[in-house]
Formats: sequence, C-alpha cells, structure tokens
Amino acid sequence: MRHLLLATVFALSSIVSAQAADPIKVGFISTFSGLGGSLGQELLDGFNLGLESTGGQFGGRKVEVVQGDDQAKPDVGRQLADKMVESDHAQIITGVVFSNVMLALAKPSLDAGAFVISANAGLSQYAGKQCNPHYFTVSFQNDTPAEVMGAYLASKGVKKMYIVAPNYPAGKDSLAGFKRGFKGEIVGEVYTTFGQLDYAAELAQIRAAKPDGLYFFLPGGMGINFVKQYAQAGLKADIPLYGPSFSLDQTVLPAMGDAALGAFASNFWSESFQNPTSVKFVMDFEAKYHRIPSPYAAQSYDTARLLDAALKTIGGKIEDKKAFQKALETVKFDTVRGKFRFNTNHYPIQDYYLTEITKNDKGQIVMALRGQMATNSVDTFAEQCQMPSAE
Repeated sequence: MRHLLLATVFALSSIVSAQAADPIKVGFISTFSGLGGSLGQELLDGFNLGLESTGGQFGGRKVEVVQGDDQAKPDVGRQLADKMVESDHAQIITGVVFSNVMLALAKPSLDAGAFVISANAGLSQYAGKQCNPHYFTVSFQNDTPAEVMGAYLASKGVKKMYIVAPNYPAGKDSLAGFKRGFKGEIVGEVYTTFGQLDYAAELAQIRAAKPDGLYFFLPGGMGINFVKQYAQAGLKADIPLYGPSFSLDQTVLPAMGDAALGAFASNFWSESFQNPTSVKFVMDFEAKYHRIPSPYAAQSYDTARLLDAALKTIGGKIEDKKAFQKALETVKFDTVRGKFRFNTNHYPIQDYYLTEITKNDKGQIVMALRGQMATNSVDTFAEQCQMPSAE
C-alpha cells in the first residue's frame, strides 16, 4: 500500500512538472489583410514587443504563438479559433480587431476551455449580462471612448452633432455611447456599409445638416478615405472632426496627412505619455518597427505584460483556471497607461484624455495631449454583470 501511494504521488508530481515545462499556447487571431490589415499587424507587433520584454515567457514558461488571419470575417475567425483551441491546444485566444469577429468566436472558445483576452474588440455584450469568468478585455468597452467625448462636448456647450459609424457591432456600440454622453441634439445619425470607401453621399448630408461638429468612428482604411474626402469637400474648416483614438491614431494618420490636422480624439493613451513604461515602450517600438506606435500596439503590449505578471503570481500554472482568473482580476503590472485595473466585469477602469492631431517638432503627425477628460472611467454595462467568483 505504501509503495502504491508513493507511486501515485510520483506520478502526480510528474504530471505537474510536465505541465510546468510545457509552453503556454496563445492563439493570435487578427485581421492581417484588406482594409483592416494594418490594425492586426499593429496589435501583433505590440504583443510581440511585450512578449520580448518578458523574455519570451509568461510566468516563467515559454510561450508559443499561433497566428491566423480572420480577414475581418466572423466565420473565418470562428474556424480559426476552433482549430487553435482543439488542434493546437491554445489556452489563450487574443488579437481580435473587429467586434463582429469576436462575437462569432468568443463563446465557442470559452466553452472549449480557453481564456479569451481581448486586446482590442470591446463588446458591450460581454461587459454586461454575458460577462464570463474567463473573458477579459484589456483595451476598452466600445461605448466608453465615445461616451466620454459626448459628455466632454456637452460640457463645452456644443449644441448640435452629426454622428457616423459603420453598420456592425462596434459601430453601433460607439454611437450608442456618444448619444448617452451627449445631451445636445443629434441632427444626423448614419451607419455606413462596413468596408465602404466612397463617402460622397454622406458628406452631402453632413453639409446640409449644418452641425456644430461631427463625431465619427471609422477604423482602418474606412477612416483614411473619410477624413481625406471630408477635407477635400471643404467641410473641415466649418465642422470640426471628433472621434475615438482608433479613428485618429498612428495606424491611419500617416496616410491621412494634413487632412487630419485639427481633429480631436478621446484617448486612454497617447504616444505623448511621459510615464517611464510608456516612454520605454515608444522608444523600443520605434527602434524595432521604425514607426510611432498607436494605441492598438500599446494595448496589445499591455496585454502581453498583464499575462506575464498574472502568471508569475501563480508560478505559471495556467492549467489552474480559478487561480489564473483570480490572478488576472487582481494583478498589478507596469502599464503604458500609468495605471490600470479591471472592474468586476473584467473591463478596464481607466482615465481618458483629449488629444489633438497636430505636428511635432520633427514634422510628424501625432496625437498631442490637451488635457484629461475622465478619471477612473467605468463602462455603463458593468452594473449588469453578475460575475461568478474565482474562489
């Protein structure tokens, strides 16, 4: 009996040791082609730089990243997630750009036992009633940057706004957030086709409505075309442009050029931040990739560093899902944002800042800080979440 007990203990310890030695598998599903291709690359570059800063390890265990291009198509994203979780044994899924893709793959990935750590897509659904113990968002909830901007403009006495976004989940979330924050009159609300590149009809409607300003959420190539056409139509001088950071950041500003100058964005991070972690991140990113990083890269960099910090507190034992959940919920780490913590719904509590698109002393187009807009901002859906405890 004693020999049997010793053999059992030895076998169990061998399994634990083998698990500790196995690499942690990360499925990085993002958009690497088409109009959103630059966004996926920015997220991947930020994540890889974050992983490099942790020595290629999370919690002392080697990390293997399996990469896939969802092509901004929900069915493709779902197929990639199924393969990564079932065949590649990915324990973490991250990297998703677009909310419609995340909606398609989140539940099956969670049901299959993976953690979903969103580095970008900020679904309203998983912030509220569908919140899940193994679903975390490191970036933002889609409504919040728009809600913050709406409240800011209302506080400045702006009376009439026109709002534009693509017809997909994040676009609807964004405009819903803006309307929640803005107390003036919405004189026009338009949902464009996802992937649309010609905005002549919309620009004519905006001109006719004569708003005090325009709020738009159009990521990637959609935003590039819209802002350039907006300036070419002569609207910029009379109707100021406002948006979230991810419509006016370094993924699109070089292509927008002078057409973007003078626009304003709500932002939880800017390349102008001076805290030590952010300064080092910007310096390392520019040295490695030869361009200024965007918030996409910053939040993905934070994602990698968060995972490492959380897993360090539990000795890298990602297989202990309750311990990993609790570690993610409570861990503190050096973030580019200066401070960061999760709310009870696993979405960030963070500050927001006003940035203006301008040129720096090198002639580069940047997001210059113009003041703080909100402190410890909490998304509106958190109170609907009944999160099961990790205890």
